[in-house]
Amino acid sequence: MLELLRLRKRHGSQAIPDIVKAELMETHRGFPEINESRFSGNLDELTAICPTGAIGTRPLSIDMGKCIFCGECEIQSAGAIRFTNRHKTASTRRDDLVVPSGLAYEEFGAKAIEAAGGIRKILGRSLKLRQVSAGGCNGCEMELNACSNVNFDMGRFGIDFVASPRHADGIVITGPITGNMAPALSDAYKSVSDPKIVVAVGACAISGGVFAESKHLNRTFVGEVQVDLFVPGCPPHPLTFINAILDFLKRR
Repeated sequence: MLELLRLRKRHGSQAIPDIVKAELMETHRGFPEINESRFSGNLDELTAICPTGAIGTRPLSIDMGKCIFCGECEIQSAGAIRFTNRHKTASTRRDDLVVPSGLAYEEFGAKAIEAAGGIRKILGRSLKLRQVSAGGCNGCEMELNACSNVNFDMGRFGIDFVASPRHADGIVITGPITGNMAPALSDAYKSVSDPKIVVAVGACAISGGVFAESKHLNRTFVGEVQVDLFVPGCPPHPLTFINAILDFLKRR
């Protein structure tokens, strides 16, 4: 036992000391910077290369709720589109995930997340979430699992995933919501006591992603239930999710 205690002391704290100020490697594709004036080609041809229809025109824009961050548009746009490594891309409003030409990261972040009235007072000290994989590929699920490892240690902020919706304050949805998972998702939501929150994580959960046109989806749930927080990505980085929750709870 004494040897185990000595070993633990030598290891020290392995968690990222400051989640808020942590930065990602330059190769990470995060918030897109768009400058339409740099593009001299046909915008329709540029939009056609996007597998999820995330690129819009008039003005040139990217919908992060649909984007899978493949980077193909960055290659083909001759510098008009550039993905930065800025990872705080979540929003409480679906429309704000559409990034138009000229929008700066700082401007986006200043208005992206607004907590619902009273949510901080009720859930500000502790938040328990039930994660529902509604037909996902396990990419988002793996990143959410990483949120609780020794590096990110989400639990130090009182945020944890729980095994039952009966123990949860809200649900986290991943995956495009397939027909056979729609009833299970609805049951999980109904099993969470009020007040509760709903978080959509990843392009699939937010918009259907690459499966948006599939006849095997049943996305009526997202049309009937208010989604409180959208966390884009394919999959989103653990720091994206943790910072989104902290901002939502105003835990700074």
